[in-house]
Amino acid sequence: MSTEQQRIDDAVAAAAAATTDAMNDSERYGVLYDHGLAWVNFPEGCGGLGVSTSLREYAAQQVAEAGLRTPPRGSNTIGFGMAAPTIVTYGTAEQKLILRDIYTLDTIFCQLFSEPGAGSDLAAVATRAVRNGDGFRVTGQKVWTSGAQNADMAILVARTDPSVPKHQGLSYFLLDMHAPGVEVRGLRQITGEAEFNEVFLTDVEVPEANLLGELGQGWKVANTTLNNERVAIGGGTPREGGMIGVVAGAWRANPEYRDPLLHDELVRLWVEVEVARMMGERLSQKLAAGQPGPEGSGAKLSFARNNHELTGLELQMTGVDGLRYDTYAMRRPSEYSMIGRIPGYRYLRAKGNSIEGGTSEIIRNIISERVLGLPGEHRVDKDVAFKDLPK
Repeated sequence: MSTEQQRIDDAVAAAAAATTDAMNDSERYGVLYDHGLAWVNFPEGCGGLGVSTSLREYAAQQVAEAGLRTPPRGSNTIGFGMAAPTIVTYGTAEQKLILRDIYTLDTIFCQLFSEPGAGSDLAAVATRAVRNGDGFRVTGQKVWTSGAQNADMAILVARTDPSVPKHQGLSYFLLDMHAPGVEVRGLRQITGEAEFNEVFLTDVEVPEANLLGELGQGWKVANTTLNNERVAIGGGTPREGGMIGVVAGAWRANPEYRDPLLHDELVRLWVEVEVARMMGERLSQKLAAGQPGPEGSGAKLSFARNNHELTGLELQMTGVDGLRYDTYAMRRPSEYSMIGRIPGYRYLRAKGNSIEGGTSEIIRNIISERVLGLPGEHRVDKDVAFKDLPK
């Protein structure tokens, strides 16, 4: 056993000894955080032990074997996968205090990045953050904001200097979603649900203490978030986890689904998903040495493509039964999951996998330029002040 594994074992034993039956869920999660078992690769004092990222799975196994309850990450997806890694990288000591509330689910996060005119081109955001005394006044509109209806805080990219090229004039903030001037409106999807929202910001006051990173560093900070987001979406799935587990399980459990013509397709997709899983393991090992790089885009692209094909195969397997749908009534889910849903829902919802976390088209551009080293697209606006760009 390595020294790092021993540290994890000691932390698990201490957390188990400190947990009582009288505690509520938030208190139980807080014990895990305080003993460094929230994100074991994070520094001590930030919910971690400072150990290798590759030991996260080992830590999760030890926590489970000790009978300790962990928070459902789907209830705070943005907080766990995007806000926390960004805050621990760029946050002040005071800002890092919110990490505990993220883990205990006392503070739910959403992401205010995309705009009606700046989705795929994030650097083109027009939402303004203007100096106002000891803080900033933020005005603008965001869209495709997952879970904003349930969020307490948001990670926000806004323009603080329109006199410089678009990538240079951005800043990154932590925004209180309950502040005056924040309005959330649901966007109904093809599934009938409204996971996404448009968010209107009208003269929202943001204190100086909520600036994450340096003023004008927003593009750099946002890329840390985006790289972690793509790894969170595309990586970390156990063998036969996610949709391949659903489809393969249905194949085994229902002999009537076993059309010989579909067997080769199922095997092909199983291999594709297994390759993607191993690529995710490699990304985790790279993450142990620093921040994830553009390779996370490949994991996210594979995830979207595989989900499209797997949900389509599931409909082919299930036939007419797979075309039935429960309801298209407007619903506001508290979390997103494709597991435990009907095939028709999964097929429709998978279409969003190629949009969220970066569209597949933009992801391919990132891979071609930053991974393969191919020539970049011609960008006429690269060195032009944002205020001088045609709107």
